[in-house]
Amino acid sequence: MKHLLVVDDDRHLRHLIREALNESGYDTDVAKDATRALQSISSNQYDLILTDMKMPGMDGLELLLKIKNDDPDIGFLIMTAYGTIEQAVEAIQIGAYDFVSKPFPLPEIVTKVDRYFEMTSLQTENKALKQKLSEEQKFKKLVGRSKAMENVFQHINVVADSDATVFVQGESGTGKELIAQAICENSRRSDRPFLKVNCSAITETLFESTLFGHEKGAFTNAMKMHKGLFEEAHGGSLLLDEISEMPLGMQPKLLRVLQEGTVTRVGSAKEIPVDVRIIATSNRDIRKRVAEERFRADLFFRINVAPIAVPPLRERFEDIPVLLEHFLNVFQEKYGCAKRKIGDDALKALIDYDWPGNVRQLENLVERAILFSGDEETLTKQHFSLDLEHLESNGDPEFSGTLRTLAQMEKMLIQATVKKMDNNRTQAAKSLGISTPTLRSKLQAYETEKNRRTVES
Repeated sequence: MKHLLVVDDDRHLRHLIREALNESGYDTDVAKDATRALQSISSNQYDLILTDMKMPGMDGLELLLKIKNDDPDIGFLIMTAYGTIEQAVEAIQIGAYDFVSKPFPLPEIVTKVDRYFEMTSLQTENKALKQKLSEEQKFKKLVGRSKAMENVFQHINVVADSDATVFVQGESGTGKELIAQAICENSRRSDRPFLKVNCSAITETLFESTLFGHEKGAFTNAMKMHKGLFEEAHGGSLLLDEISEMPLGMQPKLLRVLQEGTVTRVGSAKEIPVDVRIIATSNRDIRKRVAEERFRADLFFRINVAPIAVPPLRERFEDIPVLLEHFLNVFQEKYGCAKRKIGDDALKALIDYDWPGNVRQLENLVERAILFSGDEETLTKQHFSLDLEHLESNGDPEFSGTLRTLAQMEKMLIQATVKKMDNNRTQAAKSLGISTPTLRSKLQAYETEKNRRTVES
């Protein structure tokens, strides 16, 4: 219930106004002058103050100025006689909502109050909408409106503008790298380098050189000086993707850099100061790796300053419709397709599915469905092949027929992509992520197989 205060030296009028407002669902107090109004305001929280302009002692304009100075958001409605309308206009310029001229029918004052709260309600809704749009723009690559993702966004907001080391943990395909990018883009280092390295993709012999650099002649084939990623990322951020796969022998060297803020190139004794914000990710239970002595406990404590846990898709199934809409738009634009929609049977199947490959798997399925749907406007359950996806994700060797099905699906994907690209093999190969000679070889194999079957028949 909204709490109002009516300030007027006319006892009869202020009580009539209170009665009319209370009957309309408001909780209304009264005061006979500005002094008593200020006393009441000091011990109560009011949503709107209705004040007469001409009163003994402090007038309505002075009361407005004093209260607005302490609480700029409180609402004011001025009640004025004809001779003080100029003052009422001045009050509006200062911050009053509106004025009403005396004498007035009581329904008019109630209507003015109702409209004030309708306006403030719209302003609140617009502010919330702008805030939501601002958040969505801030995290435009991260799609999700579930409570689980709101929690992730809140964590990003908290850690982004600090220099704390962030540890992002979640299953494969949940979007850990996108979260790292969002942290970087919303930090003070957003205009500085953001480099990344996959710790599982570098051999142990090259790891130190990759991270810390080397001097000319430091080892065989070190033909020139090479700056490592820490130096290249100076002033910016460095993503250590899948840090749980870092070779055990490299871990104390990384720990030293994090503790001391200096690197030493291979083949040199000179310490080089570096200012780098570290964001690390892992798809494993890193505490288990620590217990197994495959990851150093002291390094784990060092990187786990600001942890962010990314929920798997099966735990935020309410995001699936908005993710589908997002990926449909992405791939419709990519392939120049007509607008597609998801059938009810497909939507139910997609929501019920357990998504072992998470958002990345959903993205791949939507792309495949668009390619295979031809001119069909509605994508059905059959377009998504969820049963096959489940077999693929499990990798069960007992399903010997799966390989043949995958070969058939590869053929369908290649042929559909070539068709979408108007037989432009270079563009088709680029879209498929393979070389043009590889695509040409596969198409020739399909043609040979087709001719063989024609001869046999």
